[in-house]
Amino acid sequence: MSSSKELYISFRSQIFEALDVEALQSMSRQDLEVQVRSAVDVLSSNNERPVTAMMRSSIVKSMLDELFGLGPIQPLVEDFAITDILVNGPNDVFFEKHGKLERSDITFVSEEQLLNIAKQIAARVGRRVDELSPTVDARLEDGSRVNIVIPPIALDGTIISIRKFREQNITMESLVEFGSMSLDMARVLSIASRCRLNVLVSGGTGSGKTTLLNALSHYISDDERIVTIEDAAELRLQQPNLVRLETRAESVESTGLVTQRDLVINSLRMRPDRIILGECRGPEAFEMLQAMNTGHEGSMSTLHANSPRDAISRVESMIMMANLNQPLDAIRRAIVSAIELVVQVSRLRDGTRKITSISEIVGIEGDSVVMEEIFSFEFDEVGYGENVKGRFVTQGIMQRSQLVKKAHFFGLYEELMQSFKGAGQ
Repeated sequence: MSSSKELYISFRSQIFEALDVEALQSMSRQDLEVQVRSAVDVLSSNNERPVTAMMRSSIVKSMLDELFGLGPIQPLVEDFAITDILVNGPNDVFFEKHGKLERSDITFVSEEQLLNIAKQIAARVGRRVDELSPTVDARLEDGSRVNIVIPPIALDGTIISIRKFREQNITMESLVEFGSMSLDMARVLSIASRCRLNVLVSGGTGSGKTTLLNALSHYISDDERIVTIEDAAELRLQQPNLVRLETRAESVESTGLVTQRDLVINSLRMRPDRIILGECRGPEAFEMLQAMNTGHEGSMSTLHANSPRDAISRVESMIMMANLNQPLDAIRRAIVSAIELVVQVSRLRDGTRKITSISEIVGIEGDSVVMEEIFSFEFDEVGYGENVKGRFVTQGIMQRSQLVKKAHFFGLYEELMQSFKGAGQ
């Protein structure tokens, strides 16, 4: 253990023992900083070895981070380039930066310190985490999503997983600049949003589904009423007539549970033009399809799947979870009637996120849902290396496409056809 860490542990234990817990609750950060700084100065002057001003400032900041922030991982929270923070016990901290997972040299003083920070996080949002309730999903003050698992469920110490909220509002133009899609793809997706197509965004964890959903929402008209439904509020829509709903976990007494399915059902009574479901993961899929089929055109949702075909299969499975005893044929017909566009986003091996497929659902033949791929990302196998290389390609779009029909209706046909010039139609 380094001398600086030993010094911090020594000072921390002495100062925390002297702090009045009740007085802390009424003190501002500035007042507490003055007291902590004064205590550190006194302890430094009595220390056997000289303590530099830089080391004293570092100790003060670390203590304030523990009292008001997230302790040792607060610097990772403040780094805007970091998107995920993963704490696997007191000695193992990882973070994702620029799409790559890295190990941090940050450690906690002890499992007790880590557990106390986990309990503070839960307490700030009115939740609790203890042996009776060892897991919790919560949202930090800045909108970041956090999941906590503590022993005895977590075998190697308290686990904290943080998906950070991005302050900047990423647009379609930004995604084109990042290389996530081509300009033609961005144009087609913006037209799909303006034409009120029902869109399903599919992809893996951390692939950028919510980011794309936020970007698509920029093309929704200000005169539409939108209801968003999420487990943890991440969507940042700018329209004036916006209603944001969030689920609620059940209390320790097993009361007060409000699920996404409950919220989707209730939203239908709120006169929405569009319903945007942050992530579809269960029985609420049935109500979502019903909404798309009953006048709420332009509704959107995300789900976890590895391909557009897998996304349709997952929707089928989720509807079956609702225990409605619907025959599979009826479920597939409901899917074909409701969902019009499936957008597949992927996080590639080099950490980049790309839209690898835009597919339109065009009908059903026999037992299969028929899909037409409008755009795809074609990997360059010759250029295989550390960085993924490839290009976005299109085979054009059929004139019987629902997107073409709606583009005609909204006066956007010519703009849509600009995206497919030279595609061999």
